[in-house]
Amino acid sequence: MNILWLKTGPLHPLDSGGKLRTYNMLRHLSRQHQITYLAHFPAGTEESVQTLADEYSSHHIWVPWREVGKRSPVFAWDLLRNLCFSPRPYIIDKYYSEAYVDALRHEIGHGGHDLVVCDFPAPSLNLLRLEREALSLPVVLFQHNVEAMIWWRLAEAVENPLKRAYFENQWQRMVRYERAICEFCDGVIAVSPEDAETMRREYALENVLGDVPTGVDADYFHEVQRERDPGSIVFLGSMDWMPNIDAVEWFVREIYPGIADRCPSASLSIVGRKPPRRVEALAEADASIRVTGTVADVRPYLAEGSVCIVPLRAGGGTRIKIFEAMAAGLPVVSTRIGAEGLPLEDGVHCFLADEPGQFADRIVELLRNPDRARRMAETAAELVRREFGWERVAQIFGDLCQRVLP
Repeated sequence: MNILWLKTGPLHPLDSGGKLRTYNMLRHLSRQHQITYLAHFPAGTEESVQTLADEYSSHHIWVPWREVGKRSPVFAWDLLRNLCFSPRPYIIDKYYSEAYVDALRHEIGHGGHDLVVCDFPAPSLNLLRLEREALSLPVVLFQHNVEAMIWWRLAEAVENPLKRAYFENQWQRMVRYERAICEFCDGVIAVSPEDAETMRREYALENVLGDVPTGVDADYFHEVQRERDPGSIVFLGSMDWMPNIDAVEWFVREIYPGIADRCPSASLSIVGRKPPRRVEALAEADASIRVTGTVADVRPYLAEGSVCIVPLRAGGGTRIKIFEAMAAGLPVVSTRIGAEGLPLEDGVHCFLADEPGQFADRIVELLRNPDRARRMAETAAELVRREFGWERVAQIFGDLCQRVLP
């Protein structure tokens, strides 16, 4: 296949689960198929990132784009304008660009492609802005999450009434938009059976092709040299994603004190890109908490960790970070939402807990019982090595895409 792959930005640096999933799938897909990668290129991005795209695509097209800073008056104006004058969620309007539409129109008309893959709904408005006759190729939407579900869960979790009202507004908009773009596409691919079934049920879709499992480069994480800190708790995740911000704030506020009281040597590392000021403030208020910001390699933090936590109360899709931690030999404690869509058995591959007290109890049990932690970690590592290599994931994705070709 000759695939035109649509994204909102380059994949490097590989600092989010969505980027890692796409990068590893495309690396394997590009061995058998031609991949043309079309994406925004944000102002200020290092030019070397363009060359690195050779790792996952045979051809790449960059559309200049400038992201508005979240603390700027322009950002506030854009939010207000979106609320007042657009029926779509802000995260969709944000990535619309006439230059992107022009590049897309040219590629579809002259690129000799067999298929368009829209990676996440975010770039999809650019597709919808094409004249219908110009869109002569089958289109597959790759859904890493059920996006509307994220906004609904955020609205449920937040206490501030103004934030709750905003999240509910974005949820309602996303439901309408997500249903429409799924119906517009020839096929939809999910990342878990649960997400696939949710879209079929909630959006009455008949074009959900199936789901691809979450993958992991087990050898890459297994080769890390382990130097465990007996009390070290590690959270991995992009800290510019609202469900992750909510997760660490909830953990520090509701769960961590119950651990520190029983394990005085406990520490928490929050590892992920672009932490907002409110997350940085967690470390300023407690010397046992570390906020790293962007790191070149997460493996050293996994190497020193004793437990990996996934205290998510919102979100969708599946968590690559869980499989990465397991491949690196860490036991995992997660909420059920955090481990949603992964074939993990509570008490065997990980601990699942939704209440703060139970979540704290599970972490304390692992910190105090290294043998229990080691057995769980070994069982989980064997599962991910055996079942979830990226080559198999990419093959499943390619087979599903074949189903929409004429």
